[in-house]
Amino acid sequence: MICCGFMWKSGGEDLQGFYPVRSECQADVPRTRFKSRAGKTLSARRWHAAFTEDGHLDMERVLRRIQRGGIHPSIKGEVWEFLLGGYDPDSTFEERNKLRNHRREQYYAWKEECRKMVPLVGSGKFVTMAVVAEDGQPLDESSVENQGWIVKTAVTDKRVLQWLLVLSQIGLDVVRTDRYLCFYESESNQARLWDILAIYTWLNPDIGYVQGMNDICSPMIILLEDEADAFWCFERAMKRLRENFRTTATSMGVQTQLGMLSQVIKTVDPRLHQHLEDLDGGEYLFAIRMLMVLFRREFSFLDALYLWELMWAMEYNPNKFASYEKPENRHNLSEQDPRLLKQYGKFERKYIKSGQNEQHNTLAVFVVASVLETKNKRLLKEAKGLDDVVQILGDIAGNLDARKACKEALKIHEKFLRKANRQ
Repeated sequence: MICCGFMWKSGGEDLQGFYPVRSECQADVPRTRFKSRAGKTLSARRWHAAFTEDGHLDMERVLRRIQRGGIHPSIKGEVWEFLLGGYDPDSTFEERNKLRNHRREQYYAWKEECRKMVPLVGSGKFVTMAVVAEDGQPLDESSVENQGWIVKTAVTDKRVLQWLLVLSQIGLDVVRTDRYLCFYESESNQARLWDILAIYTWLNPDIGYVQGMNDICSPMIILLEDEADAFWCFERAMKRLRENFRTTATSMGVQTQLGMLSQVIKTVDPRLHQHLEDLDGGEYLFAIRMLMVLFRREFSFLDALYLWELMWAMEYNPNKFASYEKPENRHNLSEQDPRLLKQYGKFERKYIKSGQNEQHNTLAVFVVASVLETKNKRLLKEAKGLDDVVQILGDIAGNLDARKACKEALKIHEKFLRKANRQ
């Protein structure tokens, strides 16, 4: 076992044990800027105090805290379940326990369904080498790499074949995921990540598996002890992100957000937009990674989590849970009720007040815009080609402040709405 260092200390509180880093990797890990701030960060004490005796949650109070100072690592997982629309703040402890148990039963039933097709599911091992050819024929030579397991007969079912073909890619990505963390020195923890991604892929053949999903799922595995809870947290995150991962032979789902980003920069900074256009960068393809994996490469592990929860809190919509659980009723949900307005995140609230709450841009688009604006001068002066743009943006890794990025994103959002309304 490699002796582990630790990622961060904050304020006067020792927070070393949450995300330990392998000692030999510490020099390569981006510096963490997040600090738990007394009176601003949502602490465990403040979190538990936000519930009534029977379990109703004061979401307005919780959102205010998160938007001011993020969430303490000890409670991130359980708070995320609410932020992502996994639970209704207006429900009771009893109702949520009943729903949690039902979801766990459902997940483990799906896992058993997958295990019957691939015995490695749930075994603590996982696939890293192709198990079938594209025509469905077994590959005998894969047995050693895949823990002695092989497909014995030709696969003719198209859905099963599609799933089996991607399992090895999931395994290869799992091995590369957050490997600087001590958590993933354990093969069983890697296998949990593989299990969740494999099961999600089986259940969502229209999206399948796309590289980057591993980066979204990894924190859920670390934050939530029960694998089923981590799966459902990931599933809710993917409800927000899944269209980014939808790909065809001619298009990528993330292109919609890239188009939004282009529109935003063209509106708030036409000079920079024109410069990028002149460099053949007007499609903003250099921003794909930021949007696909929500800035996991641009921030340290903890800072990325901090950025996520800031964005999710600012985008929070109290109707999300109901729209996910009963999608047939989502058009009947009243978003204009003034009594509910304070239960929305500040970003979402502005869209509702402006009357532009249908199919609006996500905050992530404006965070990318804020990153581009911080590098405005260098991009205009030094970027002579797209390679220069990529290099200048690459220099930001570990040098961004999540709170400042969100703050600037909100300013750009206001400027965009103001200018868009004039047009």
